[in-house]
Amino acid sequence: MNIVADLRALIGENAVLPPEVINERACGVWNPDPLQGAALARPASTKEVSQVVKYCHDNDLTMVTHGGLTGLVHGADAVSTDVIISLERMTAIESIDPQQRCAIAQAGVKLQAFQEALEPYDLMFPLDLGARGTASLGGNAATNAGGNRVIRYGMMRDMVLGLEAVLADGTIVTSLNTLIKNNTGYDLKQLFIGSEGTLGIITRLSLRLREAPLTRNMALVGLDDFDNVIALLKHMDKALGGTLSAFETLWQPFYRLVTTPPAHGRPPISQDYPYYVLLESQGADPDGDTNRFNASLEQAFEDGLIVDAAISQSESDCEAFWALRDDVEQIFNNGMVPFIHDVSVPVNKMAQYAADVQRELDENVGECELFLFGHLGDGNLHPTIRMAADKAAEPGMKKRVSAAVYEPMRPFNGSVSAEHGIGLEKKPYLDVSRSAEEIGLMRLLKGALDPKGLLNPGKIF
Repeated sequence: MNIVADLRALIGENAVLPPEVINERACGVWNPDPLQGAALARPASTKEVSQVVKYCHDNDLTMVTHGGLTGLVHGADAVSTDVIISLERMTAIESIDPQQRCAIAQAGVKLQAFQEALEPYDLMFPLDLGARGTASLGGNAATNAGGNRVIRYGMMRDMVLGLEAVLADGTIVTSLNTLIKNNTGYDLKQLFIGSEGTLGIITRLSLRLREAPLTRNMALVGLDDFDNVIALLKHMDKALGGTLSAFETLWQPFYRLVTTPPAHGRPPISQDYPYYVLLESQGADPDGDTNRFNASLEQAFEDGLIVDAAISQSESDCEAFWALRDDVEQIFNNGMVPFIHDVSVPVNKMAQYAADVQRELDENVGECELFLFGHLGDGNLHPTIRMAADKAAEPGMKKRVSAAVYEPMRPFNGSVSAEHGIGLEKKPYLDVSRSAEEIGLMRLLKGALDPKGLLNPGKIF
C-alpha cells in the first residue's frame, strides 16, 4: 500500500504531501517541532474529505484533522503512521444572508477573514480571540472556542446554527440549518462541536450573525482588592443594561510584563495596582452609550471600586487596550519556558484558587513566575507558569506544574478546560471536572460513531 500515491489518485497530485515535506512543517503555532505523518491530505471539498476518510477507514489508517493549529493542548498532534487531513484549502465563504443574518462557510476559513467579510453588510460574528488571524472556523467549532466576548454572546456552540461533518467511515452528514429555532429531535451539531475531531470532521458551518455595533467604549481600570473586581463586574453589567461585551482581568505581574520593554505596549495607568480590568461596551447610541459608560465608571469611583482608569477616546485607543491583553507572546521572552493553562473557576472562588496555586508552586515546583489573566466575566482564567529552561527540563516538571494548577480546582468544581479542549495535555486530569459516569457516556458515543477508533486517536480519554 502506497498511501501518498493512493490519496493523490483520489484528490489530486498537489493535494497530498509526502512525509519528507510534512516534516518541513511545524506541529503548531506554539510548537516548532517538525510535524510527522504518513501523508498530509489537503482536500478542497466535503466530497474530497469523505473520499480520504473512507480510504483511511477501509485500510485501518488513523486520522488527525488540522485547522489553524493554534491550540495549546496538543489536540492536533500526529505520529508517523497518521494520515493528516488539513482543511487549509477549504476557505470559501459560500453565502452571507443579511436578512436571515446567517452565513455558510467552509471549515478552513480564518476567523479574521470571516469577520472582515461581514463588514460591508454591517454584520458581525461575535467570536473573537487573539489568534483570530490564524485560527479557523472549523477548529473554533471543534474545540468550542470562547475568547473575549463570551460574557455577552456565549461560546462558539452558541453561534453555530448547523454544520456538515464527515463520519469515521466517510459518511457525510449535512445539517446546515439556518434557523435559530429548530427543535426537531436531537441537536446533532452538538455532537461535533467541542469533540476535537474525535467523532467526525467538520467541513462546513452555518453560522449565526449579529448586527454590527455602532459604538464601542473601553476603559482600563486599576483596583486594589479582588472583592472589588467582583463587585465591579456586577456593577458594570447592571449599569450598562446588557451592553457589557468584555471584562478581562489582568493580575499585576502580567500587566507589568506587557507594558514594560521589550513589550511594545506602555502602561495607560500605573503599574502599582494588584489588579487591572479591561472593560468593553458595545451599543448603538453614540451619545447615550458614551455617557452611560462614563457615568458607570464615575459611580464605580465614588463607590470605591476602582482607584484609577484610562478611558478610550478613539478606536485606536480601543485597539491599543486590546493589544495589551493579547500580547501573550511576551511570556516567551528572555529564553524562559512557559506552561500555559486554561481553566474555569467560580468567580467568588477565584482569589482563593489563585492563592492555592501559588502555594502549590512554592511547595512543589520552586523558583518560577506565575502570571494570571483571563476572561473573568465568564469565570475563565489562564494561569501561566514561567521558569528557566534548565529547570523546565527537569524530569517530571511538567507533571508537577500541571498538578499545581489542576488539583486545587477539585474543591471548587472547576473545569480543567474552559475553551481550549482536552487533547493530550489535560487527559490525565479529566476526572477533576467529569464524573466516571460522564466519561463512560463519552466513551459510548466514541464507540458508536468511531468503532475502529481512527479519528484523532488517544485524545480526550
